[in-house]
Amino acid sequence: MTLRVPRIFFVVYLCSFSSLAYEIVLTRIFSISLSYHFAFMIISIAMLGLGASGTVLSLYPKMKDPARIPIYTFFLGISISLEYLLSNMIPFDPVRLSWEKAQLLYIGLYYVTLSVPFFFTGSITATAFSLLSRYSGLLYGADLVGAGTGSIGILGLTTVTSPEHAVFAVSTIALMASFAAGGKRLKALSLLFILFNASLFLFHPTFAGIRMSPYKGLGAALRYPGARHMKTYYNPFSRIDLFRSPAVRFAPGLSLRYLEPLPEQIGLSVDGGGITAVTSSLDEKSLSFLGHLPSALAYEVGGRDNALILDPGGGLQVLVADHYGVRETDKVEANPLLIDVMRRDFSRFSGGIYDERTWTGLGRSWLEARAEEFDVIDISLMGAQLIGSFGISEDYRFTVEAFRGYLNHLKPNGVLSINLYLLPPPRIELRLLITAVTALRELGETGIEQEIVAVRSWDSLCILVRKSPFTSGAIDSVRRFSGERRFDLVHYPGIRKDESNRYIRMPSDTYFIAFQNILSPFTRERFIENYLFDITPVRDDRPFFHYFLKLTNIREIYRTMGEKWQFFIEEGYILPALFLQVIVLSLVLIFVPSLRRLQTIQSAATDKKFLPYFAFLGVGYLFVEVALIQKMVLPLEYPPYAVATVLASVFIGSGLGSLMSYRLPFLRKPAVLLAIALLIISYSLLLPSISLWLGPYVMPIKVAGIFLVLMPLGLLMGSPFPTGLKILGERDSTLIPWAWSINGCLSVLAPILAIMAAMTLGFSAVFWIAASAYAIAFIFLTAFSEPHRS
Repeated sequence: MTLRVPRIFFVVYLCSFSSLAYEIVLTRIFSISLSYHFAFMIISIAMLGLGASGTVLSLYPKMKDPARIPIYTFFLGISISLEYLLSNMIPFDPVRLSWEKAQLLYIGLYYVTLSVPFFFTGSITATAFSLLSRYSGLLYGADLVGAGTGSIGILGLTTVTSPEHAVFAVSTIALMASFAAGGKRLKALSLLFILFNASLFLFHPTFAGIRMSPYKGLGAALRYPGARHMKTYYNPFSRIDLFRSPAVRFAPGLSLRYLEPLPEQIGLSVDGGGITAVTSSLDEKSLSFLGHLPSALAYEVGGRDNALILDPGGGLQVLVADHYGVRETDKVEANPLLIDVMRRDFSRFSGGIYDERTWTGLGRSWLEARAEEFDVIDISLMGAQLIGSFGISEDYRFTVEAFRGYLNHLKPNGVLSINLYLLPPPRIELRLLITAVTALRELGETGIEQEIVAVRSWDSLCILVRKSPFTSGAIDSVRRFSGERRFDLVHYPGIRKDESNRYIRMPSDTYFIAFQNILSPFTRERFIENYLFDITPVRDDRPFFHYFLKLTNIREIYRTMGEKWQFFIEEGYILPALFLQVIVLSLVLIFVPSLRRLQTIQSAATDKKFLPYFAFLGVGYLFVEVALIQKMVLPLEYPPYAVATVLASVFIGSGLGSLMSYRLPFLRKPAVLLAIALLIISYSLLLPSISLWLGPYVMPIKVAGIFLVLMPLGLLMGSPFPTGLKILGERDSTLIPWAWSINGCLSVLAPILAIMAAMTLGFSAVFWIAASAYAIAFIFLTAFSEPHRS
């Protein structure tokens, strides 16, 4: 069957729509099965499939027959469903990396398995480019506009269904393209698999459900005798599970002197981890335990007129505020689904704590839109289970800029209360302290040691920060509160060494010593420099709060962590392991076509010298994409929104730019690459201010604003790739699949390299590297765009 040219554009659009939607839904599935912070792998996996398609088509030119496009489309549709089901059986678990070396092979298996649908997408697009290189601008435009609309469409789809259901829906969309483009036999097969998808969508057998790591909090809690799963809820960026389990006993740091039973509690899990609990307030007497938590200290020494609770989860800290009679309590929870669940299922059970004065969003952004000041701002880093965080995760809640915002919204005697589990050896609490100290210094505070109080329980720490010295009356309250509950004093203005480490004794008074060194301006810098871990303050440009590794101390850290590699995996050392695997695969895919061409020389050497141009485009484009996604997490507050908005903005903008380049010759000039480089640098300088400006607005305005802001960059970034393909097609169209492979394979490496660069140098450096890649591409295009001489 001969496929008409207009229908090719439609097929490319629909297949690109399906692939990008599948890519985004895989990030949600990874968030649930493993962790959101492995989602960057999906971009790399997608690019591996695209790059592999170019290599295969370059080796086997007969596969570029346009009659095969409907067949590739059919295989794309069925592989989306089947490869998801197959990948769900791969027993990869990052927790097991420390003792099971086979897990590294499972990562590679993930890459190969999940890249198959993207291989067929690449085959469709590369075949179309080889056939219609003169229309490369139109084809690339259809490809990118399809990807952009797919990133938006999947958000709507996951609003009404679960991620695993969405996989089968996306597969059906690709099969509809196959049905429209194929012959009678292909139409029948497409219809058969559409019915297969529909059956899985409607009946959802067990094997189609997401396989969750047994080491995540939900799986561990449900293994307790008598544990019972209750309900599951979804929205586009989270899954919430409700359950009952003996593991749910949520009273962080509860005084050992409190011997009464706790009230009934129901477990609440976000994406299988992040476990917290909803506490029953039906029996008021049973809530007396609230005054025996370290986090109650803020209400013992601070005012009780108004309080702000950031990310209250199941609402324990809201109950603490109510227990102390705070007149007005504002709650800002980042996850709107959690608020809906609390209101729908637990309004009476929890005492209606989320019924009034409850808001959604990122706390720091919510504060920026208000001039209100508070007696207490309460931040908790605790869930019902003690877990670490991945070093590759960005967290804009605990940067210097965020702390400045919190402190600026305190009343003159207000307190910022930070509560967290103790996770030895000390690093999280010390970085929090140093970040708070840095924020105080930047606000002009000098007597910082007079403005901080800290108490330690057996498993948690409470740090109070003010913008004014603690009064003698407040210090007396701190000492009385700690003594009555047998909490250890870590710091207060004027503390003596013999007052610390009295009740819950440690071999060495590590926390007291560390706090004294950090709060003293004479020892602070030396202590930070000599400390085993990296505890320097975190800023918005490098928001990797949970990354503590010092490369110079790896051997000593290894010994300190019990000679276990799990810590290094969590800290981000999975990135080099992934990089080594991916670079081997990429090099093979790039250079295999060159070995074939040594046997059958078809191109002039000058034509081949142009191929690195596509490599630098791949690096530059993906570096920009990754950096923009990470930077947009702050104003958009939810990582999935940032992914969808950035991809939609960049892809639709690039698609329109590609379409315009077909009609506007100036967009095909080498100077466009220099304009892109300059624009990237401008964005790196302006985005922080743009984020601040957009932060206070409601979500639709923020999404629209970011779309408009990123559109100019996307428009220009859409023309260099089809321009290069058009030139290559005029010289030797047989090189197009190879160019496609090189671009795709370098795009595989780029997301991993971008994250590694951001962790080391910051996102501003990632933008500058991207700008450099486009500048080098300019040199190649300038040299190659001269008239060809036979």
